[in-house]
Amino acid sequence: MKLGARILKTGVAISMALFLANLLELPSPVFAGVAAIFAIQPSIYRSYLTLLDQIYGNLIGATIAVLFVLTLGSNYLTIGLAAILAIVVMLKLKLENTVPLTLVTIIIIMDSHTSNFLSFASLRFLTVLLGIFSAFIVNMIFLPPKYETRLFTSIHEVSEEVVRWIRVSIRHASDHASVKEDIDRLTDKLVKVDQWYSFYKDERSYTKKQQYTKARKLVLYRQMIATSKKSLEVLKRLHRFENELTELPEQFHMMVQERLESLASYHEQLYMKYVGKLRPEHSESSGNDASVKRHEVMAIFVKEINIALESEDSDFSVYHLMHVLSAILDYEEQLEHLDLLIIAYLNYHGDEVDEDLENVI
Repeated sequence: MKLGARILKTGVAISMALFLANLLELPSPVFAGVAAIFAIQPSIYRSYLTLLDQIYGNLIGATIAVLFVLTLGSNYLTIGLAAILAIVVMLKLKLENTVPLTLVTIIIIMDSHTSNFLSFASLRFLTVLLGIFSAFIVNMIFLPPKYETRLFTSIHEVSEEVVRWIRVSIRHASDHASVKEDIDRLTDKLVKVDQWYSFYKDERSYTKKQQYTKARKLVLYRQMIATSKKSLEVLKRLHRFENELTELPEQFHMMVQERLESLASYHEQLYMKYVGKLRPEHSESSGNDASVKRHEVMAIFVKEINIALESEDSDFSVYHLMHVLSAILDYEEQLEHLDLLIIAYLNYHGDEVDEDLENVI
């Protein structure tokens, strides 16, 4: 198991909450530690939203708890009824994420049996809030997340693995079971990539310049993800129609192999271009040359179809090859669009590339 920043933050937040609760001599400081666990979030912005929601939610929970104790008393039945009412109210207010901690607040307040109930309930409520604030502070100042670096790293890693498998698969050197296993794993990694993109999107920009740059980057990273997904789709079709591809005429097979090799190199170079290791104007497979190659592939494809239709003994599978070719063409179009976006970004923000991104490649 990997010891991530969120695990460390949770431990630090619990320690900080317990320390502050003891320092302020609040009753039952353990409740501050419990609240800190619920309040830790993967990003600073989400932590801020959680802070507000938890304050609202716990204020509602504390109010319900106090009203129930003052009117119906405190027992197993009233605590359960208060919890039900709190859940209904929280769902109506769309604060469902704060329900667990709100229920904890209700239980610890209604569990009080002291004569000075209101004072004790207030102290326990403040103890919970202390835990929430401790988690928020830790999330801001302790190991602040760099989601752009994580996002770019995850995209690059997925693309690198897919490209490696494409090169092996088109040469029919891959193990069928291994490819299938890695396709499933890479599909799961792309889900994680979408999560990193969501976290990065949630990060706030505080100046107009930062907002403008961030908007361009979001478009760029979204296209990187789309391109990676198209490359995985190519791999899936190479894997699915592996047997049919072995029956291709040699000339056509070589052309498909060369085209995929060219696109794989193009994909790798685009990441190098983005981090500043290649000149912005460098494009291996774009422009008129790419259009000519596409037309050349399609011309040979049409020729082979005609030959297959004329020959009854031909094993040439037109239907299956169309699936593969359509995926390759889609992949190429996504690469070219990504290239244009990278060039446009570098023309305006070429001097703002993060050094952490350069170290990824």
